[in-house]
Amino acid sequence: MLNKYFRAIVGVMVLLSVVLTVYVNQNWIWFTVFIGINMLQSAFTKWCLLETILMKLGVKK
Repeated sequence: MLNKYFRAIVGVMVLLSVVLTVYVNQNWIWFTVFIGINMLQSAFTKWCLLETILMKLGVKK
């Protein structure tokens, strides 16, 4: 269940940042870059802040 929530939230965040980049300000692209860097570092460290937050909210693995 955690994986489904994680993927859904990250997908929405990426799409939202792309929409904000196109329609509001090009500096929103840095939000997309931040998301990508966070996903890359979590692949190596096996730790992600979003996972920690979701688990504290009661989402089960």
